[in-house]
Amino acid sequence: MPATTADTVTADSAATPATTSVPNASINTEAAARTAVRDYVQELPNRTVYQVDSASVVESDAQFQVLVPRTDWAGRMPNKAAFNVDKQTGVVSVQPVK
Repeated sequence: MPATTADTVTADSAATPATTSVPNASINTEAAARTAVRDYVQELPNRTVYQVDSASVVESDAQFQVLVPRTDWAGRMPNKAAFNVDKQTGVVSVQPVK
């Protein structure tokens, strides 16, 4: 049976580290949040599908949410992976998208 998009998403999530952090790094700007996500994505086995240069950043109280387009999700909605970056600790975590 061929793999579906949902299978691919689940497989990617299973291969993805839950969180990563930069020791003692506070993230105060959207640019710093984007850099933290770029560094996180570089550690992923499927890093080539993420278009970090086209990411959008939304600030929300104690965190930034970084939405990164994926080439393998083109033509479907949502077509972006979501990452949360804690402003105080610099921890990057994956946010499930529906």
